[in-house]
Amino acid sequence: MDIAKLLAENSEKIDVYLEKYLQTDEKELETLYEAMRYSTLSGGKRIRPFLVMEFCRLFGGCEEAAIPFACAIEYVHTSSLIHDDMPCMDNDALRRGRPTNHVVFGEDIALLAGDALITRGYEMAARNAEVEPSTALAATAMLLYHAGAVGMMGGQEIDLLSEGKKTDFSTLMKMHEKKTGALIRAACLLGVMAAGITDERDERYNAAVKYARGVGLTFQIIDDILDVEGDAALLGKATHADAALEKTTFLSFMSIDEAKDYAKKLTEEAIAAIAPFDGNEALTELAKFLLTRKK
Repeated sequence: MDIAKLLAENSEKIDVYLEKYLQTDEKELETLYEAMRYSTLSGGKRIRPFLVMEFCRLFGGCEEAAIPFACAIEYVHTSSLIHDDMPCMDNDALRRGRPTNHVVFGEDIALLAGDALITRGYEMAARNAEVEPSTALAATAMLLYHAGAVGMMGGQEIDLLSEGKKTDFSTLMKMHEKKTGALIRAACLLGVMAAGITDERDERYNAAVKYARGVGLTFQIIDDILDVEGDAALLGKATHADAALEKTTFLSFMSIDEAKDYAKKLTEEAIAAIAPFDGNEALTELAKFLLTRKK
C-alpha cells in the first residue's frame, strides 16, 4: 500500500471542499476570506482529514458523512497554526515554505482569520446533514472540548508558560497530549462518529482513542527530532526553533536514538489498537509513515 499516494489523493479530494466553503459574495469580506484561504490551502499532508475519512471507512460509514467532519477538523487545525505563528506566540515567519499569515496580511487580519476558521469548523460539524442531528451535536461538542481550554488551547498555554523554564516529563506529556494530541484524537473520533458510533463505551470508540494517543505522541516526538536534525528546506520552516525559545522537548529527557525507540513503541501500541478490525491497512500504514517521516 502506497500511503503517500493515499494521502495525496485524500488531500486533493478534501481541498475541493475546503475551498468551496471559504467563498463569500460580500466584497467587503474578501480580504478576510483571502487570508482564510491562504493558510488553509497552503498545502500540508491533511493528516487529520485523512484520519476522519479512514476511521469512518474502518467502521462502515459513508464518505459523504465524513467529508464535513474532515473539513471541520482541518479548519480548526489551520486556525491553530495561524495563531501559533503570531508574534504573541511563537513569532514564526515561515509555514509550509511560505510567509506566515500575519506576515502577509498583518496581525489584525491574521487574528480574525484564525478566529473565523475555528468557528467555521464548528459550524461545519454542527451542520453535517449526512449524519443524525444527535450525532452532529455530539461530534460538535466533542470537537469544541478537544479544541478548548482542556485540550489544544490548554496545551498551548502550558507551552507558552514553560518557555525558558525546566519542565518535568509529566508536564511535557500533558502539554503534548493536549496541544498536539487533542486534535488528532478529535479527528479519529469524528471519523468514528461519522460512522454513527457515539457511545464512549463502544470498543471501536476506545480503539480510536488508543490509536490517536500513539500516533499523536509519535507525531510530536518526530517533530522534536526534525527540529534538531531535519532539513529546513524540506520542512518548510526554520529548524532549531525550540532551542531558540528555550523550550523543553522530548530531547530534553532522552537522546535522539532513545526518542526514536519511544516513538516506535507508541506506534506499535497504536497499530495494536486497531489490529482486531478488518480494513485497518491504511491506518496501520499511516502510523508507520508518521514514525519515519522527514517533514
